[in-house]
Amino acid sequence: MTESVTATLPLKRWQGDRGTYHLVTFAGDAAEALATHAALHRMEFGRQRGFGSVKLTARIGDTQWRTSVFPQKQQSEWVLLVSKKVMRAEGLSADDRIEVLLSL
Repeated sequence: MTESVTATLPLKRWQGDRGTYHLVTFAGDAAEALATHAALHRMEFGRQRGFGSVKLTARIGDTQWRTSVFPQKQQSEWVLLVSKKVMRAEGLSADDRIEVLLSL
């Protein structure tokens, strides 16, 4: 099983009912690795985490934090929210391409 997932992705801005969010979306091989990890977790513990999320450690640049990713479209895509704190620390803005490391 893959212990980590790395990808360079665009930072997207999304306007929701409760505010503005910034996120990156994992697809393809990265999404498949996350879905496999989630399935193995369900098999081992007999249950699914809230919203089908997967707990992990994320790193962008020098900033690392504990968080979760959330499945979209039957787990063919996974979303990682990027907080304002991380964006300020790394000097990020919407549409920047960023390298993200997820440690499962």
